[in-house]
Amino acid sequence: MRQFYITYSKAKSLIAQSGKTKSPISQTQITRSLIQQSIVAKSTPFTTAQSTITQFSELFKLSWTHYILLLRIENEGERNFYEIEAANNNWSVRELQRQYNSSLYERIALSKDKKKVRELSSKGQIISQPIDILKEPYVLEFLGLKEESIYTETELETALINKLENFLLELGKGFLFHSRQQRISLNRENFYIDLVFYNRILKCFVLIDLKIGELKHQDIGQMQMYVNFYDREIKEKDENKTVGIVLCKQTNKAVVEYTLPEDNNQIFAREYKLYLPSKKQLQNLLLENI
Repeated sequence: MRQFYITYSKAKSLIAQSGKTKSPISQTQITRSLIQQSIVAKSTPFTTAQSTITQFSELFKLSWTHYILLLRIENEGERNFYEIEAANNNWSVRELQRQYNSSLYERIALSKDKKKVRELSSKGQIISQPIDILKEPYVLEFLGLKEESIYTETELETALINKLENFLLELGKGFLFHSRQQRISLNRENFYIDLVFYNRILKCFVLIDLKIGELKHQDIGQMQMYVNFYDREIKEKDENKTVGIVLCKQTNKAVVEYTLPEDNNQIFAREYKLYLPSKKQLQNLLLENI
């Protein structure tokens, strides 16, 4: 409790508005006020105590167990991010632990520019364009596949379907499963899209193609064809353009850069890992980008 008070009385990123003056008051003032009110709640009328509880619930939306976990995060910006995301997405403590262990903050930040990285600690993950749903890399440790083991793309796809709930959690906000091995026919030739999702926030289809090796330029070209087909034949007029993600063991930024047009905002290539990444390594990469 002492550590909780010390941590949140020093927080500067959370701001509330005064009901009378509309002037900003710091988290320090709010936290101290609420804790002082709670101490004397026993000697006050029930309505006052109830008001104090309501104020607490509006400011601290998670369970005490959530905050015990959050208190272990030293970086204030990172801690604020996980607190916001846990509240917005109704994460259980177990889900919060998994997202922290998989370095969600760093992986989302690596896909953003400097301004967007700073916004993560005050607003959480805001999805307004396709690139906002991406992570670098995707972590699939829940599949139980070993990095050195030999497996096919079909086996990887089946493993993801068998762990669909976990995969949806890893994909992030707004994803709904649509189909697997979705067939499209062009001049009597059949093609199969590995996984098809729909993102209700972006209001668009998200196509995922799985590759167990290094990214090739033909992989990007194939995804371009899938996306074009969905845009022209499947999506409705009130829906946004289809997004394609090639999920591969090893990406190649040069191949992506020179295969796609400069203004591309629909097709992306991202790596996946079968183990939890080193948090320190991702932090170093993030510092290099910032």
